[in-house]
Amino acid sequence: MTSRTGASQASALRRAAGQVTLTPVRVVALGFATAITVGTGLLLLPAATQPGIDTGVIDALFTATSAMCLTGLIVVDTPTHWSGFGQGVILGLIQVGGFGIMTMASLVGLMLANRIGLRARLNAAAEVRASGLGDVRSVVVGVVRVSILIEAVTALCLAMRFAVGYDEPPGRALWLGVFHSISAFNNAGFALYSDNIIGFADDPWICIPLLAAVILGGIGFPVLFEVGRRVRGTTSGRWSLHTRLTVAVTAVLLVAGPVLVLALEWGYTLRDHDLGAKLLVAAFQGIMPRTAGFNSVDYAQMDPATLLVTDVLMFIGGGSGGTAGGIKVTTFALLLFAIVAEVRGDRAVVVFDRRIAPRVQRQALSVALIGVALVMVPTIVLLAGTDFDLNVLLFEVTSAFATVGLSTGITAQLPAWGQLILVLLMYLGRIGSITLVSALAARQRDRRYELPEERPFIG
Repeated sequence: MTSRTGASQASALRRAAGQVTLTPVRVVALGFATAITVGTGLLLLPAATQPGIDTGVIDALFTATSAMCLTGLIVVDTPTHWSGFGQGVILGLIQVGGFGIMTMASLVGLMLANRIGLRARLNAAAEVRASGLGDVRSVVVGVVRVSILIEAVTALCLAMRFAVGYDEPPGRALWLGVFHSISAFNNAGFALYSDNIIGFADDPWICIPLLAAVILGGIGFPVLFEVGRRVRGTTSGRWSLHTRLTVAVTAVLLVAGPVLVLALEWGYTLRDHDLGAKLLVAAFQGIMPRTAGFNSVDYAQMDPATLLVTDVLMFIGGGSGGTAGGIKVTTFALLLFAIVAEVRGDRAVVVFDRRIAPRVQRQALSVALIGVALVMVPTIVLLAGTDFDLNVLLFEVTSAFATVGLSTGITAQLPAWGQLILVLLMYLGRIGSITLVSALAARQRDRRYELPEERPFIG
């Protein structure tokens, strides 16, 4: 009797442990951590660096995390520190991070068995934000097809420009085009030039393809898929609320960002450019905070007001289900609509003739407040432990959390413990605040009774 009881208890514990371990959001978080570990190991190999250069563990870990989490912050110069093999590892991590670990795993399952099991569908849905289990198969294949198509077109445009406009040999031009196109579409911000894109600040044939790839990657796969279905005529009727909300807010930010940068930087970093170049640079730097990380000007020379505006743009980020970071434009929009509804005295939050459930409102508020905490606490810690100013530290921390990659140049100057803080922030920013919270909560408790209601004073 005792033996059977003990066996049943052990079996129950194993089942419970398995349920916790194999929760889809936990698998996603573990998958990214595993890929970062593998990437760190590869970057520590002697073949990954230029001859005569050694790489420390923290440098390798930081670079692997930045690439896998699609950030772009660096502690060593990418073109001069890493060899061709090392740059290939970085590019591979960016691509895997963009596809998503679970998306890649599901694709392999499709190719090998031509089917996806329920567990794999759950894992892929958690990664690509699929709307239901039935469409995960098409979503996984669609992610890969769309990514490769956009990256290939962008790479071709860039390669032709590098070859014709800058006399790069064909092989070198193709490598530059492929690397920067993958980095742009996945909103990673890694570049094979020591000054990033500053040398091409006034070249529209380089900047515009990068901008297009960044916008398409950052708007989110759900929006791209819905637009694709509309173009092919396979669906009709109303646009989904998610698509309408994402497109509307994205359009506003795509205009507001460049306009603010142009106005604030007219007499600073833009003063030596002609009008056309001013408009191009302002557009480039007003769009990149959502959340690509390429820079065509030196952020260390920017006005503090511009840095603050960029902080806000980075924190908001891009669309859900894409390669961008931040709290996402839908989260930001829902909070704005909730404020409007409260000011007007409405009983419900309504967006485009659709009522938003209270649970969704709480999720948006949770994501935003968790994001604020993940930015403010590390900023305070770094401010207390280093000699850097608040504006540059806040910029660096926000860039890491929102997986942007923009920097005023202090990343490599931070102490090792400060760089490890940024590593953790990039990881948390990539897997998402809600994913982290869900992974830590093994189960959700449903209260079987209602407590008395009481209202505290607000404001």
